[in-house]
Amino acid sequence: MRVVFMGTPKFAAAILEDLAQQHEVVAVYTRPDAVRGRGKRLEPSAVKAAAERLGLSVRTPRTLRDEAVQRELAALAPDVVCVAAYGAILPKAVLDLPRHGCLNVHASLLPRWRGAAPIERAILAGDEETGVCVMRMEEGLDTGAYCVCRTTSVAGKSAVDLTEELADLGSHALLTALVRVERGVDAWTEQDEGRATYAEKVGKGELDLSPEAPAGILARRVLASSAAHPSRAVVAGRSLTVLRASEAEGEARALAEGLASGGVRFAGKRLLLGAADGALEVLSCKPDGKQAMDAKAFAAGVHGIKDGNLTWEEPRV
Repeated sequence: MRVVFMGTPKFAAAILEDLAQQHEVVAVYTRPDAVRGRGKRLEPSAVKAAAERLGLSVRTPRTLRDEAVQRELAALAPDVVCVAAYGAILPKAVLDLPRHGCLNVHASLLPRWRGAAPIERAILAGDEETGVCVMRMEEGLDTGAYCVCRTTSVAGKSAVDLTEELADLGSHALLTALVRVERGVDAWTEQDEGRATYAEKVGKGELDLSPEAPAGILARRVLASSAAHPSRAVVAGRSLTVLRASEAEGEARALAEGLASGGVRFAGKRLLLGAADGALEVLSCKPDGKQAMDAKAFAAGVHGIKDGNLTWEEPRV
């Protein structure tokens, strides 16, 4: 089929790579170049980089509401528009354009976690499973019926790892959906509005760590974190980003016995932070201005950490 693809981040780029091998991708739409990460230079989106590597035509309109942009899209005569984390609203004129409609690869098990941050919200909520759904787009936010879903477990997976896994599942789900749509054998399931939840964007500092939170919640924040939304803390007076951590269990839990909320303990080569109901074990971190390191290396540079008199706290805004 003639396909127009719309997407922006790495999640979408992985889907585009597989899609381009099976269908004629006549154009790729992505968000304009933007300042990404810590650099001040404009950088292309992951989708733009992938599309250029594949030799595909790339377009970066600021909005799809512009009539000239809509005419240009119509001239491509797509059979279907495939969308994955595009980051812009598709107006009705665009939704109605392709004969097979617009299909969105959404990273949740709809109607659970509609919206911008379904992966992070699934982790933070402690969901046991998540997945992807291929949804028929309509004017409402992620409200359309779906035809193909794939599931996976959430437990213990970081947002980065889960995003990569869901991109792979989403790619295969989309290819399956396109076969069904083209053959006219697709069966659509309407969403149950009574079960819908909304995945708001992760706010600045939302994943920072606090001694007042339960250890399980802190561990989920670290799992849900990324370079864009890090889990920050001040440990023994040192500001750092916690890269990997887990709720203290087994031997670590025994070593944390009696550790008060806000306390720091380094014992048995384990770095433990006292939480509201137990302890968080820090496995690796990145102190400000330094390279990432494991907990043992960090502790080696903290004078008096074995004395048990040091504390940790939430970063100050």
